Amino acid sequence: MRYGVLGTGAVGRALAGRLVEVGHEVRMGSRTPDNEAAAAWAAEAGANASNGTFADAAEFGQAVLNCTNGTAALDALAAAGDENLSGKVLIDVTNPLTFETGRLTLTVCNTDSLGEQIQRAHPEARVVKTLNTMANEVMIHPEQVPGRHSVFVSGDDAEAKQHVAGMLESFGWPPESIVDLGGIETARGTEMFLVLWISMMQAFGDRTYNINVVRPD
Repeated sequence: MRYGVLGTGAVGRALAGRLVEVGHEVRMGSRTPDNEAAAAWAAEAGANASNGTFADAAEFGQAVLNCTNGTAALDALAAAGDENLSGKVLIDVTNPLTFETGRLTLTVCNTDSLGEQIQRAHPEARVVKTLNTMANEVMIHPEQVPGRHSVFVSGDDAEAKQHVAGMLESFGWPPESIVDLGGIETARGTEMFLVLWISMMQAFGDRTYNINVVRPD
């Protein structure tokens, strides 16, 4: 399958690399066609990896991952082009975090979420929020955290969520660890969790952890 990955940061490179590892073709997108980080990633990742602009990657992908900075996500997706996203599964792993005040805050919360904003901005795309509650190392190799732990999905399109579940399973996530929270509005909860996630990272001095939802059998 062909994936477009928007964003050249650590999360984008990790997910793009893992997708190539499990057998997909991946094009990494950035604001400019000659982005050095994207070109370096493509050269290292091999024959099934390429790079271009946001629009190039979105057009190339049968599914698209948004791995941009949360504060720039809407602009990046606008540059990708609504025509290149229409009808496609748009996997959003971003969080609306900002440190503008000197402390971590969210640019949107409580009554809205970045996931919902993306779905409203691109109504023909099938947005699924996932993987935004953990470090990128755990996203692509869940076995780094021993025992069972959870990954969440939020979205309005059941078929799109099934596609995402298949992608997660290819990364090593057991089906029983994938928690479907419901519609895209449930992204509010997973995005707000990042405030707690950052606090735990600071307390532990480590990023290799995750949470598990424990329920009675």
